[in-house]
Parts: sequence; structure tokens; C-alpha cells
Amino acid sequence: MNVDRRQGTSGISPPDPKPVVYVVDDDVSLRESLQAMVAESGFHPEVFASAEEFLRHSRQPLPGCLILDVSLPDLNGLEVQRLMGAGQTALPIVFITGHGDIPMSVKAMKAGETEFLTKPFSPEALLAAVVSAVERSRANLVELRLLQTLKDREETLSRRERDVMALVARGQLNKQVGATLGISEITVKAHRGKVMRKMKARTLADLLTMAARLREGSEESP
Repeated sequence: MNVDRRQGTSGISPPDPKPVVYVVDDDVSLRESLQAMVAESGFHPEVFASAEEFLRHSRQPLPGCLILDVSLPDLNGLEVQRLMGAGQTALPIVFITGHGDIPMSVKAMKAGETEFLTKPFSPEALLAAVVSAVERSRANLVELRLLQTLKDREETLSRRERDVMALVARGQLNKQVGATLGISEITVKAHRGKVMRKMKARTLADLLTMAARLREGSEESP
């Protein structure tokens, strides 16, 4: 019997990589404790003693989150959050602090997807925050992959087809699109049909949804 060696002798594909949980804390005992907890919970931990060390590290495009001490000797947690950026590409953060106050918490929450725990916190509370953050990260990555697929399809459109798609997305009928672009209604229908095929839209509603997502993705880009 022939065996497909690309899948291994069992014929089973390798499992998906574990979500990565980054830990940034200058307290070595706490850092090691968090590392052990993360590993025991089924995640892959990567630990750092300083914010600068973490920021120099290249992140993998995997679901995950960041456990971040607010009070670090080099950069504080809010500065790290700002440097990491916002939006769907940002890593969800679980802030931990012994000096938390309401203004700091509100500022962190407004700046991105975060949880905020004040020491001492229970392992259960931290694990719940990590699980929630990882799931948000996973959903963001799925959405980003979908957006990239739509962008790739949009790249196959001609300039005229993009014009037609944009006007259709604004609610214009074929006749109105033709008048706007100075082309016949029959030509508009031909372009519209090509747009539907290239974007793999089964219905007009599908196409409108795709156009809206592309527009939102463009607005979210820096």
C-alpha cells in the first residue's frame, strides 16, 4: 500500500499551533508563575522581563493575547499599548497592576481590546480573562483573512468594474450607473455580471455586504 508521506505515516494532518500568550512583567517570580499557569492551561507562553524586549520580538500570526504589567521600569503598560497600535491587528491585552485606579482603567479600555485586573487576583479570574482575549484574537484573525480574500478578489477587477461596483454599492440602478459613467445600460449589465463572478457574489446582497466590508477595512487601515 502506498503512503502519502506529505501527511505522515498516519495520514493525519498535524494539529493547529497553540495560541500564544505573551507575558511581560519585571517580577521574575510572578513571571514564572504566569508562564507555568499559561502552559498548564494549554497555551504556548512566551515571557519577557521588559516592554522593550517584547516590542523587539516578532509576533506570530496566531491567536493569542498579552498579559502586561502596567508598571514596568522602561515603558508603562499604556505606552506599550499605544506603540502596539489599535484595530483588529492589535493583540488583546490583559493588564495586571497593583496600583490600578479608575482613570487608568478607563484610558486602557478606550485605547483597545483589554481586560484590567488588580493584584491580588485569582488564577481563575486571570485564566478567564486570557481565554476571552484569545477568543477575540481568533475572531479578529478570521475576519482579517476574510478581508484579505475580498481584497484579493477586488484586485482582479478592472478600473471600470470597480467603478460599477462602487456605484451599485451606493444603491444606484443600472440606468443610473450608466448615466454617471457615460456608458450604456447594456454595458453596465455586462460589467456588473463580471463583478459578481470575480467577487464570487451569489446575490446582490452578497456584493453589497462585500463592498461594505472592503470600505470598513479601508477606513480601519492606518
